[in-house]
Amino acid sequence: MQVFKFGGASVKNAEGVKNLARVLQQVGYENTLVVVSAMGKITNALELVIKNYFENKSELQSSIQEVKQFHNKILLDLFNNVQHPAFKKVSSIFGDLDGFFLRNKSPDYNFVYDQVIGFGELTSTTIISAYLNEVGLKNKWLDVREFIKTDDYYRRSNVDWEQTQNNIKTNLDTKVLNITQGFLGSDANNFTTTLGREGSDYTAAIFAYCLNAESVTIWKDVPGILNADPRYFENAQLLNTISYREAIELAFYGASVIHPKTLQPLQQKEIPLFVKSFLNPINAGTRVGKGVGIEPNVPCFIVKKNQVLISLSSLDFSYIVEENISEIFKLLHLYKMKVDVIQNSAISFSVCFENTYDNLERLLQHLKAKFKVTINDNVSLYTVRHYNEQAITSIEKDKELLLKQLTHETIQIVTQ
Repeated sequence: MQVFKFGGASVKNAEGVKNLARVLQQVGYENTLVVVSAMGKITNALELVIKNYFENKSELQSSIQEVKQFHNKILLDLFNNVQHPAFKKVSSIFGDLDGFFLRNKSPDYNFVYDQVIGFGELTSTTIISAYLNEVGLKNKWLDVREFIKTDDYYRRSNVDWEQTQNNIKTNLDTKVLNITQGFLGSDANNFTTTLGREGSDYTAAIFAYCLNAESVTIWKDVPGILNADPRYFENAQLLNTISYREAIELAFYGASVIHPKTLQPLQQKEIPLFVKSFLNPINAGTRVGKGVGIEPNVPCFIVKKNQVLISLSSLDFSYIVEENISEIFKLLHLYKMKVDVIQNSAISFSVCFENTYDNLERLLQHLKAKFKVTINDNVSLYTVRHYNEQAITSIEKDKELLLKQLTHETIQIVTQ
């Protein structure tokens, strides 16, 4: 069994869907499960729909219509006949979306987010499955929510591994080509849940773990795992091989190629992960596996934008000790802040984090009751693995440094 994952960039239009079919024809699709994300920037478009539902009802229908029109254009480009069953299936999916907004009574943003955002994946896989059948790649469309079960921690749900394994082993036919959605699951009440942004990679790993798959391949618009994001750094290099450990380190620090949770289940069963280009599918790409070093051995650069850096000191100049630090972390956990860097001295404590859930003001209210708080928002966090002096100089040049932290293999720098 092999597991493939195709991201939104690979199926952003009709030509992308046709190319997905060509990739399968080139590399083989027997005993294969294909996990697919929403098309193009549809996740962003659906986030606007959700925002309009809560904040700007007058624009809700027009933003939904844009999502529908985007998919209808792809359908028209793929199928000559508007009577093709794919049109009806997609129309039914959007009917469910419209119905949700009419029925919903919950004011919980996170709940609504998870019920709406998955329509991107449901639509993309419906279109792709229909097209593959049309061109002779017979396949079975699966609703991933019937397989991956989670808790109800909406927008970052935790997998119920026992139930998920049982569902996959019992109900998935490994002898056929299967097409399913990334990113999604369902809770005990069968409400849709999500595994966190970019969670489609994780979906592929979950299936691979449960199926004891031979390998997982993530198909990207880059040649493989690069030592830097080419959008932010010049002269990015392809990494031919890296270890699970190194990949987990890169993912933890925010490398965008691999979702942070993806590698853990693969490592447990020593399932190799390949990252390849859907534009050049025959090329080797990057192999992530056991006992392989990083090759070539070059610095690896990661940047995370739009971070928040706060520095805390005691109001009476007393030491920041374990009791204070414990209280700070309880609050960071309470308000769902993902911590990326911490640094402390005798009377101060600094932490850089992501304000994903927009709880910053409530967090600050709590902290200001006991600490003097200095805040820098919209900062950038640079991480360099296997750094050298040239790498450090390139990061620091022409920037205002707010925090710097070095270990034997990693340097992290926060800049304004």
